[in-house]
This record gives sequence, C-alpha cells and structure tokens, in this order.
Amino acid sequence: MNRIAFFEVEDWEKEYLEKALQGNDLFFTKEKLEKDTISLAKDAVIISPFIYSSINEDVLEKLPHLKFIATRSVGYDHINIELCKKKGIIVANIPKYGGDTVAEHTFALILAISRKLIPSVERTKRGDFSLEGLTGFDLYGKTLGVLGTGHIGKKVIEMGICFGMKILAFNRTEDEELVKRGVKYEDMETVLANSDVISLHLPHTKETEHIINMQNINKFKKGSVLINTARGSLVETQAILEGLEKGILSGAGIDVLEEECSLKEERELLTNEFLKSCDIKTQLLNHVLLMRSDVIITPHNAFNSKEALIQILNITVSNVKAFLSGSKLNIVE
Repeated sequence: MNRIAFFEVEDWEKEYLEKALQGNDLFFTKEKLEKDTISLAKDAVIISPFIYSSINEDVLEKLPHLKFIATRSVGYDHINIELCKKKGIIVANIPKYGGDTVAEHTFALILAISRKLIPSVERTKRGDFSLEGLTGFDLYGKTLGVLGTGHIGKKVIEMGICFGMKILAFNRTEDEELVKRGVKYEDMETVLANSDVISLHLPHTKETEHIINMQNINKFKKGSVLINTARGSLVETQAILEGLEKGILSGAGIDVLEEECSLKEERELLTNEFLKSCDIKTQLLNHVLLMRSDVIITPHNAFNSKEALIQILNITVSNVKAFLSGSKLNIVE
C-alpha cells in the first residue's frame, strides 16, 4: 500500500481527505515539510504540501520512495520542479478554483454600492428609517467594463449579462464565446471612458502593476464605480482617492489593498503561518480608504467559501487518484 503524507493540514481537511482517500496508507500533520520534519515523510510515495513547505534538494534527497507531489495550491515555486523531473517525480497542482466564489463576491460589492446597502443597514439599526440620501441606481442597462476575461472575469461577465448590463472588455486575447454573446472588446482607455462599473480580474504581473493609476484615473466615466477583487497592486491607491475626491468615482468596492502583505495564495489567509507574519487588520486600520463612506472594503475574503475550499481538496484527491491509477491530471510540465 502506498503511503501518502499530507503536510500543513487543518483538522477539517484531514477529516475530508481521510474519507475521500480511504483504503490508502494516510499520514497527516499540521507541520510544513522541510529539512527538520523530513522524517515524517521518509516512507512516502506521495506527498501533498501547501506553499510553506520547501521541497528543495535537501528534502528530495531524503525521500527515496517519493514518486508524486500533489501540491494544494495554484503556484508551485516552493517545489524544485527541475530536480523533480530529473528524479522522475511527477508534480501536480490546482490549476484554478473559486471562479464562482470570487465572481459572486464581486457582484455582492457592486450591489452593495448600487443599492447603498451598508448605509441603509447602519441607519436602520439606529432606528432611523428615513430614505434621504439612500437613492441607488439600477444595474439594468448600465455598462460593465471588465479588465481581464479569464476564468473569473468570464463568470463576472455572465452575471452582468443576467442583470441586463452591456459589457465592454479588455484582455490580451478575445474570447469568441463572449463575443458571440454581445461582449465588445476594446482598448483599455475606451473601456474606462464608457463603463459605469469597472471590475478588475487581471493577474499581477510587471505589465499589470498599477494598471489603474494617477495618469488614467481621469479617463474614467464620471460617476463610475471601481471594483477590485483581483490583486491590490493592480491599482495605485492614490488614484482611488483622487477619483473619489474629484467625483470621477462615485464609489469603490475593494477586497484587496495595495499594501497587503506579500500573498501567493488566497488560502494563505486561513493559515496560522500567514497570520504570524502579517496582520491584515492593522494594515486595514491604517488605511485611509477604510474610513470613507463611499468605499466598501472586505478583508480579502472573496475566495473564502466552503465550496471553493472543498474544491481545492477535490482536485487534490483527483490528482492523487489519477496518479495511483496510472494516468495524469493537472501535471506541472
């Protein structure tokens, strides 16, 4: 029977994985896999770490039976891929997850702003049922501008279509399926100038860092709303403040801040290891945007649904079962 060792595992994950992989020789620990904990995996044929485990040469040299690594993350830079290839060790990852989850959170922010949900609730809790200043706006007939039409951006577009919104999109390549559904791809300046709501769904790269900045904030449609559930570094914080102060933006919904601690995977936010090195609450409290009534900030929570977290485990289980059956799934090339 092949021994499978899981590292950096929470209690609820252990229970789920034990049931999904029953019949196998399973080992679980909350510890990360590194030189000091290598003895825990010495007989393992399969290991499943998260990103804090360092699968380097020192570790790999002491795992003579290792044949397969199923990392429970999208990224895999914590694994020496080249050395694994030389040793004939196959590595699989989580290619994507939580598309519906993040898209739904995006629209939660849009709706909260468009219907002035937060001030409505806060006022009612004080016993004030007046409607003064609470007039919102319909999404139907408005234009939604989506920057980035990958897995999540596409889900947001589909929701926008369901709300009866017109869609403008900016992306390196066009999605033919979306074009057939009436989505118009334009250059970014055109999207900014003609959208009532702008939603960001781009990855963070050198090219996309501060893609929204002090130079182009004045090109937004007056009174528009900015939504960011992607990465904080896509937006220059000063540009948001500039847009709000000048009335270019009527509101902003933000799940990610530019000054967040270094974050590789959203699921890091649920780990004790991340909390040791980063105090998100302190970052938020010190952020000037937090105190503005025309801004809604959530604590990088868009990814955090039961379904999304279970999806990570389901894909991991599928990767492991595929390997055990002699096939390949989600292999890192």
